[in-house]
This record gives sequence, C-alpha cells and structure tokens, in this order.
Amino acid sequence: MPVTVALYDGQVAQPNSQAQISRADVAHVARLARLALPEDEIERYTTQLAAVLDHAADIASLDIQDVPPTAHPFPLANVFREDAPQPSLDRDEVLSQAPDTEGAFFRIPRILGEAP
Repeated sequence: MPVTVALYDGQVAQPNSQAQISRADVAHVARLARLALPEDEIERYTTQLAAVLDHAADIASLDIQDVPPTAHPFPLANVFREDAPQPSLDRDEVLSQAPDTEGAFFRIPRILGEAP
C-alpha cells in the first residue's frame, strides 16, 4: 500500500515525482506559523522542504508488501541481571574516605541560603 504525503493545502506528493513546492508555499506556511522569514531563508527552506518531500516520495514508492510491521528492528530481551541481594560496601570504610562526617552520615555544606 503506497504512502502519500499530504501538503498543507490538500495536494498530495506522488511517489517518484519531484515534489513541487514554491517560494509562495513556504512563505504561506511561514505566515500561518507566525514566522517572519527573510528572503534568503525562504529560498533555503524551499530547497530543503522540496528535498524532504522528494525523500518521502522515494520512501512511499518502496515495495513493502511483504514486510511485517514492527515496533523495533531487532528482537529485544531483558538485558538486566537477576535482582539478587549482594554484599554492600562497609559503612565505616566508606565514611573513612569522606571529607567530613557526622556520626554515621556524610556531612555536607549548608545549601539554599540556610542559616548555619
């Protein structure tokens, strides 16, 4: 089933045909989007949008009749390890490497303008 590319005014880009888009089309879409584009940008966007529409037409012309729909190109499997308890680091060893501690906790400078 071919895919069609609808333009803003209901025109449809046909597969394998040069998508025809004019400077007036780009200026009109820019006005609808409330964009003030200088003339050099209108020219650049006309060329770029024509290339995008040509590419979409190329894709639409592909024969994908025998290609099943997929959500991902490769089969996915759970890549996480089993969630099993393991020994953790020794608290005293970790705290011994901290710049400042208070009891069994890390001591950090006050933040957010809190009074000392």
